[in-house]
Amino acid sequence: MAVPPAVAAPPRLPTPTPTSRPPRVAVIGAGLAGLSCAKYLSDAGFEATVYESRNVLGGKVAAWKDADGDWYETGLHIFFGAYPNMLQLFKELDIEDRLQWKQHSMIFNMKQTEQELQPGPDGKISTEPKYSRFDFPEWLPAPLNGIVAILRNNDMLTWPEKVRFAIGLLPAIIFGQKYVEECDNLSWTEWLQKQGIPKRVNDEVFLAMSKALNFIGPDDISTTVILTALNRFLQEKNGSKMAFLDGSPTERLCKPMVQHIEQRGGKVHMEKPLKKIELNEDGSVKQLIIRGVGADTADEVVTADAYVSAMPVDIFKLMLPPEWRKYESFAGLEKLVGVPVINLHLWFDCKLTDVDHLLFSRSPLLSVYADMSNTCREYENADRSMLELVLAPADKYIGRSEEEIVEVTMRELERLFPQHIGRLAARPAKLVKYHVVKTARSVYKTTKGLQGSRPTQKTPIGNFFLAGDYTLQMYLASMEGAVLSGKLAATEIVKAVETAMSKGEGAAAAFR
Repeated sequence: MAVPPAVAAPPRLPTPTPTSRPPRVAVIGAGLAGLSCAKYLSDAGFEATVYESRNVLGGKVAAWKDADGDWYETGLHIFFGAYPNMLQLFKELDIEDRLQWKQHSMIFNMKQTEQELQPGPDGKISTEPKYSRFDFPEWLPAPLNGIVAILRNNDMLTWPEKVRFAIGLLPAIIFGQKYVEECDNLSWTEWLQKQGIPKRVNDEVFLAMSKALNFIGPDDISTTVILTALNRFLQEKNGSKMAFLDGSPTERLCKPMVQHIEQRGGKVHMEKPLKKIELNEDGSVKQLIIRGVGADTADEVVTADAYVSAMPVDIFKLMLPPEWRKYESFAGLEKLVGVPVINLHLWFDCKLTDVDHLLFSRSPLLSVYADMSNTCREYENADRSMLELVLAPADKYIGRSEEEIVEVTMRELERLFPQHIGRLAARPAKLVKYHVVKTARSVYKTTKGLQGSRPTQKTPIGNFFLAGDYTLQMYLASMEGAVLSGKLAATEIVKAVETAMSKGEGAAAAFR
């Protein structure tokens, strides 16, 4: 499928002479940003070593296998056609066949009317779920395919609402990303009001979409986030087309990245938590202290030519040396705070739905969900459903017990599947087991006015670089943003070495 161009990978350094060694880079964190950075550094001829604090790869896309052999994940991970750097990474790793592309649609749950939810003569509710679709015609180019998808949907928006919304979007379509970034001073709700777009458009469409993008509501989310997504969806033919991975992200994406790194001389070490960043007198990084895990394990000293933090922003702020807080690019980090997220996996004894796609929930608590027994090859089951759901906003629930979270989720599911869940369900489904994964601080909370606080991958410290979806790049807090940030960090490191080599200096001189 046609996709927008990915950012160019950094070039490979000249082959070192027999008496020289490749530059060494220490990368802190084995999430997508850290693994991406190490992958592109390895490709460029560097010796990249990754240090991960946990015993699982992936960071925000981590996954675990339970005693029954079933996988459960940190989040519901969707790959879009508008993710050029992610798709390029799959191609470079030769794992493109692991993406299971779905029909080019966006599917929403519809609200059931009181009449539709009335019990039948047997006193039971047999009402089937109602879905509303935005289907993008494959035979039309962008943005016509998106416009037709919106115009053909008459379930959610009236014609006057569609026209008003289309007119409101014109500046973003005409002026592009520059206009999109200038709207960072407005929340999405404020932008809709400014454009004269009816509030019902927010309630019907963007309540679910904003929570799916950043786990917060339209009153809080920056307009830049929504418009960036809409711009990609409308201007790229397959921008909003979705794919699910054919298994767990840890196994099917992260492990191939590790293999790629190690085949090129790099290393990925697990259970190696950072204890301290120690500095030279000039403020540059002298070495890393890696905490020993276990009573009899000593701390480890790590030295390299350059260092990359691919830690989540909240953890990096805790590890930031006090001497660096004077720099503007680091001071702005205080405004970036991770948003709490709860991901649930619910196994049932029967099928609740046969929809093979991501579903935008119309409930006030569940943002998106999917029946992974339909969407994912490894989780496939023809007789039973496994729903993966994102509970957001999760602020009020992150401290509650798993039992309470499952109970409130089941009450919400009663609205989505009244024929299967609830005391009046005609075909009751039994919850067989569940897993609840809490992330107290996930992607940074993309409220308005934060673009200026996002640091670039190159820092004021000559031998220290940043990677992570919170760093400055157009794809914001997403898997694509994480992969792109790692590539950009690797590019900055390669540029520094190329500059030093052009002056006849060695790699060490590049990071002074």
